[in-house]
Amino acid sequence: MLYIFDLGNVIVDIDFNRALGVWSHLSGVPLALLQNRFTFDDAFEQHERGEISDQQFAELICKTLEVNLSYDQFAAGWQAIFVGVRDDTLVQMNALRAAGHRVVILSNTNNLHCEFWPQQYPQVSAAADAVYLSQQLKMRKPEPGIYQAVLEKEGVTASEVVFFDDNEANIDAARQAGIHSVLVTGPETIRQWFASSAVHS
Repeated sequence: MLYIFDLGNVIVDIDFNRALGVWSHLSGVPLALLQNRFTFDDAFEQHERGEISDQQFAELICKTLEVNLSYDQFAAGWQAIFVGVRDDTLVQMNALRAAGHRVVILSNTNNLHCEFWPQQYPQVSAAADAVYLSQQLKMRKPEPGIYQAVLEKEGVTASEVVFFDDNEANIDAARQAGIHSVLVTGPETIRQWFASSAVHS
C-alpha cells in the first residue's frame, strides 16, 4: 500500500495566528486588526503553486494586512507558524515503512516554508520515502491533477492508496479520485484509524 500524509496539522502542528502575532509585534498593528484582514486569498494559492516569488508574496500580504515590514521581518513571522512535530504520526509512518509499505508526504506549501521545516524537523523527511510539494508540482490540493501526479509518480492505482489530510475539501477531492481518504481532526485520528483497521483486518 501507499500511504500519503499531509504535512500541516497531520505531521507538524501549525498555527497561522503565530505569524500574525509576530507581525503585530514588529509592526505595532493590533493583532485583532491583522486577524480581520488576513485571508487565504489568490496570492496565497499562487505562492503555493510556485507562481509568485517569496518576495512578491511578502509584498502582497503586507499590502493586504496594511503593515510595513521588511522582507526579513515578514519571513520571521511566516516561519513562526510551525508549532512542533506530532511524534505519534512519525512513529506510525516509520512503522508502515518497516512493514514494507511506501509512505510519502503531499503538502500544499511554499518555498519560504521549505527553507525552514526540513532543517527544523529533519525527522519528518526521514520518515517518508518521498516528499511531494505543491510549489514543485505547480498544483495544489484539492486540484484533481495533483493526486493523479502522485499516483503516476508512485506507479500505483487509487485503490492501493490511503490518504490523510486535515482539510475537508482535500479529502473530498481525493475521494472523488477513488482514493481512500481519512479526515484528520486531531492528533489522535491517525492512531485511532490504524487501531480500528487492525481490528477489522
